[in-house]
Amino acid sequence: MTDLSRRKVLVGAAASAAALGVAATAKAASFGNPDRPPEGQINGKSPTSLSDPGPQNPAIANQFPSFQNPPATDINGMPLFWASFNNAHKRYQNGGWAREVTQDDFAISEDISGVNMRLSANGIREMHWHQQAEWAIMVDGKCRITILDEQGRPQVADVKTGDLWYFPPGLPHSLQGLGPSGAEFVLAFDNGHASEFNTLLVTDWIAHTPPEVLARNFNVPADIFKNIPLDNLWIFQGNDPGSLGAAQRAVASPLGAPMHPFIFSLGDLPPLKQTKGGTVQIADSRNFKASVNIAAALVTVKPGGIRELHWHPNADEWQYYIKGQGRMTVFDTGPKAATADFRAGDIGYVKKSLGHYVENTGDTDLVMVEVFKTDHFAEVSLSDWMTHTPPQMIMDTLNISREDLARFPNNRPDILPI
Repeated sequence: MTDLSRRKVLVGAAASAAALGVAATAKAASFGNPDRPPEGQINGKSPTSLSDPGPQNPAIANQFPSFQNPPATDINGMPLFWASFNNAHKRYQNGGWAREVTQDDFAISEDISGVNMRLSANGIREMHWHQQAEWAIMVDGKCRITILDEQGRPQVADVKTGDLWYFPPGLPHSLQGLGPSGAEFVLAFDNGHASEFNTLLVTDWIAHTPPEVLARNFNVPADIFKNIPLDNLWIFQGNDPGSLGAAQRAVASPLGAPMHPFIFSLGDLPPLKQTKGGTVQIADSRNFKASVNIAAALVTVKPGGIRELHWHPNADEWQYYIKGQGRMTVFDTGPKAATADFRAGDIGYVKKSLGHYVENTGDTDLVMVEVFKTDHFAEVSLSDWMTHTPPQMIMDTLNISREDLARFPNNRPDILPI
């Protein structure tokens, strides 16, 4: 090829790059800033390329430093995987309140919708049932649950902070806050569109059944129902339910109790994994037998610790942040990568098999619950994969030495310390 021909080829390549919106002089990819064209504020050299003189809402912007200044390793865009109960509308009634985040509010959340509910002391979430499975974790106080299974076997139980319940689809139940402070909990339904504001309520059904049918069904005069509420109760203030033992004796059935309890004490469970960086406690159908369609992990990350790089191969992950603050980066094909910040009351969502980590960015413990629409918890650790693949394959792929590879953790740490 002549010099003139070579110049023509180079000029043509530069023109093609310009036509595609790619600067011919773009900085070469580098570790920590791997993309062309390069992304991140680190690349802003002109005086005004990083300025933001337009309208501002500092109260919101300051909560999201990783949105304002993403790591230079973030690339392209991704569906928003951050949401929060903190900006969800509260529905108040005498006896408590509730707020929810469904797929209508949080487009990415296909498998799970979430509800945050508070019941006063003796406040009642009226007798009802759902078309979806209901999973819950108690975050404050005490609550009494009642449920009847499909064989007519009842359960009445009291739950405390850190306890779970699971109600299969269609099983009727009720909830009541107990003294002295009532109860607060978070519900997860195994359908992103499920709403706590649209449930099958016993008051609605009775009010919309002809009186003569009620009389025949219950074998009583129709007029005993003349004082039933014509508007549903949903949440209302009730009376002291009395002792648990008395309630259990009152509902006892000759059929006995359900085969598997519908409650489980996750907070009291010995950690499956415990390191200097934190703990992981897991409840799924293997230990919480009733929970056949939802698995969960309660994760505590110490200050400066990190929930290691990993992914979940069998289900999307719905996260609820209970305490502290953290940061998560999610990786997808493309490549795509985005980072978001989370605080107590926030919700995260990671699609099945997408790589991610969660870092504690605060000075107190980060406590979060991971919820999955599946019967069992499953996870793949990146470091576990790297240390259980033939070493030469890893050395050739990552261009690292055998000595450096030998330093990788090979015991699936789950949570790494500072």
